[in-house]
Amino acid sequence: MTPAPAPQWPATITLASGRDCLERYQHWSAEAFITADIDFLLQHRSQFMDAMLQQLWQQFGLASDQLCLFAVGGYGRGVLHPYSDIDLLILYQSPLTDAQQQAVRELIQLLWDLRLEVGHSVRNTAECLAQAEADVTVATSLLEQRLIAGDEPIAQQFNLLIQQQFPWTSRAFYQAKLAEQQSRHQHYHGTSYNLEPNVKSSPGGLRDIQTIGWIAKRHFQTQSDESLVQHGYITAAELLELRDYHDLLARIRFALHLEAGKAEDRLLFDYQPGVAARLGYGEPGKRSVEAMMKDYFNAVVGVNELNSMLLQFFEQDILASHAQLQRQPLPCSRWAQEKAQQQGVTKPEPMFEQIGQSIAAIEDHVFNTPWHLLEFLLVIANHPSISHIQAHTVRLLRHARTQLRQPLSSDPQCRQLFLALLRHPHGAGTAFRLMHQHQLMAHYLPPWQQIVGQMQFDLFHAYTVDEHTYRLVRNIHRYRDAEYQHEFPLCAERMAAMDKPELLFLAAIFHDIAKGRGGDHSELGERDALNFAQQHELPPDDGALVAWLVRHHLLMSVTAQKRDIHDPEVVKQFAEVVQTSTRLDYLYSLTVADIRATNSTLWNNWKATLLENLYHATKQFLAQNKPNAATEMRHRIHQHQAHAMGLLLSAGFQAQAIQELWGRFTADYFLRHQPEQIAWHSQHILLVQSDEQLPLILLGDENNQGTTELFIYHLEHEHLFAAVAAVLDSQNLSIHDAQILATRDGYVMDTFVVLQHDGQPLTDSRHIESLKQQLHDVLRKRQPVPSGQRRLPRRLRNFNVVTKVDFVSERNPRRTAFELVALDRPGLVARVAKVMQTLDLNILAAKITTVGEQAEDLFIVTSRRNQALTHEQKQQLREQIITALDD
Repeated sequence: MTPAPAPQWPATITLASGRDCLERYQHWSAEAFITADIDFLLQHRSQFMDAMLQQLWQQFGLASDQLCLFAVGGYGRGVLHPYSDIDLLILYQSPLTDAQQQAVRELIQLLWDLRLEVGHSVRNTAECLAQAEADVTVATSLLEQRLIAGDEPIAQQFNLLIQQQFPWTSRAFYQAKLAEQQSRHQHYHGTSYNLEPNVKSSPGGLRDIQTIGWIAKRHFQTQSDESLVQHGYITAAELLELRDYHDLLARIRFALHLEAGKAEDRLLFDYQPGVAARLGYGEPGKRSVEAMMKDYFNAVVGVNELNSMLLQFFEQDILASHAQLQRQPLPCSRWAQEKAQQQGVTKPEPMFEQIGQSIAAIEDHVFNTPWHLLEFLLVIANHPSISHIQAHTVRLLRHARTQLRQPLSSDPQCRQLFLALLRHPHGAGTAFRLMHQHQLMAHYLPPWQQIVGQMQFDLFHAYTVDEHTYRLVRNIHRYRDAEYQHEFPLCAERMAAMDKPELLFLAAIFHDIAKGRGGDHSELGERDALNFAQQHELPPDDGALVAWLVRHHLLMSVTAQKRDIHDPEVVKQFAEVVQTSTRLDYLYSLTVADIRATNSTLWNNWKATLLENLYHATKQFLAQNKPNAATEMRHRIHQHQAHAMGLLLSAGFQAQAIQELWGRFTADYFLRHQPEQIAWHSQHILLVQSDEQLPLILLGDENNQGTTELFIYHLEHEHLFAAVAAVLDSQNLSIHDAQILATRDGYVMDTFVVLQHDGQPLTDSRHIESLKQQLHDVLRKRQPVPSGQRRLPRRLRNFNVVTKVDFVSERNPRRTAFELVALDRPGLVARVAKVMQTLDLNILAAKITTVGEQAEDLFIVTSRRNQALTHEQKQQLREQIITALDD
């Protein structure tokens, strides 16, 4: 469908007429975008700007046989996005006259006044070459310069000199552009899977496509993509694939500019729904965004593979950098050797060879046999010094993928090799990384294909499902890598003791494999795992363990973060689901790796401590013979008191004074605090001479949890939780756990686990003193409680979390527990506490959990008379919390 005619520039371009024409053109672009080809739109805008500049060149009297106006950079390629920079070079033969300098200033000023992003330089040929020699970015822009206005013979002479005297050799230019790309990738943490990617500059983005072209066109001295095929640098199929990726990314970028109304290349959450709608993915919403991002991520994976292959091909085959490297034939795997011997071949010929740190196929036809693809990976696992695949072999691998008509797992030989890979000590390292990067997992396991590029539109999951799963496998592999074992010694120890660690890798592969299908992904993934076990003829107990782990892979994380793991009844309920120490070892190791692979900001020492404490408590419970929760509770209290007593006696305190103090404390206090905490609290309370010294405020990490513990000892204080929550919020700190306890004689002992918003403990001494002083003044009523009204952060404005208050069962019939799900807005806990203060309710405990943009918190409360809430009180609490959070 041909778009309507575009606006034309007026006969004389003034500030008013120019702005009017540009505004009409922007509207035309938005309408034309619906149906027009992206190349047409990009070229049309470039031509539209050409026409304006040619007219202004005449209008400002700059038409001269001594001056030329060139487009450089992206504009020089003849393509422009709606708000892209317009980069210009004004080339002169003789120094500009005063009149010409004034005309150039007025021209550029008008372009700026028209709100165009214009970059310009005024140089002669010698200056251009000198700048190009000093800066590869300038050199790159000169490769794509294009005459807009001026003397054509001068332009032709300039082009000839650029070609003849270009200051960068092919090798030097390649090395500079490669370093530039590596630096850019490092800026984006080396991943293509950012939730808010830069469509232009992130790994796999448009800039990576351009880098391929720049390097090749410099070497072959051509501007034509097709000529690169003729030179043998790229195949026709690869060129077509790159163009498809370019068109998709360019359409996303074009729509992004339209949606943002400015030169914005970051696909921020703010713009994703609107961009998806402009691209035809449906009405703005979560599903349309996830569908668009799936296409985006699949494209950048393809660009990454082609970029890596073609740049490596350029270095190896054109610059001949591998000519001096030794080629070492690699023996076949033990599996392949045994297969050959069964067929009467004593020693099979090697199929692959090592060149430096790369692996290469010896014969081009090697992948014609499907099981050779898995053999290839097993050979890589046998040689840990291999880091990548040689470029020509990547090309063979890519071709082999297109020839597969059935999943690789349908071949019994491939199944045996896949299991051998998982059982190999290095199988989940480089071999699995390359299997993931080169899409062999999707060709081996059909369900994996569905999670490739599957993004979840939230702040919790930082990666696509397939990338998250790869990172999970990598984290588990690091448990047995000496370089990383110190990070998680308990996981490393447990994995080393596993008879079949491959089952842990299988659980990792299947734990999220059913994401995006609808329904409970844990249940669906359990079925997939059982089907896999049956197809691969795993022993029934092995298949059952993998399936159980997939079904319950969230159990330990949820229990540790949302339940009171100091309560023996909670541990008992968790242990009854786990049932065996073997399952516990696998589940713990899987859970730690899973959280760390979900989002780098999620993991902190507090979560590590919670999981490890739950692990040890459950291990102890499972080791007992018919354990009793009440007996276990008394035993734990006695242990804590005995240890704390030893610490206090060694610090010089008297046993009688300690016993008198502890006689005022309840059993709950000793159950929920570690001995080090009890001793720390007790020694400071014992030093308090009178109530005038209260409140006692302690900040530290006596339990070595990697958190900041805030302990407050004070006379009974109405709504202390609400006041403390408001102060912490005003200090930009978040509560992760709270225990609100009272002594038998009218004092409160409240413990808060506090972290900064980056998940780190509070360490700055000035901040600590400021917090102590503010808490002291607020609790002594010397200053008002902070109001805590802060603006909603940008990233949260794009998420609609329905506030829900659900009342849940509570073991103590005199207490009421409720779960709150809401948008994790600043000051949320303080707002909830304020509601409970208004309703005159007591907060006894809180477990604060953040899942991306969503808060999932648990509160335990009583009425003012220390009773469970009535039905009417529950309804009132629900209504007022929803009102307070949704205003």
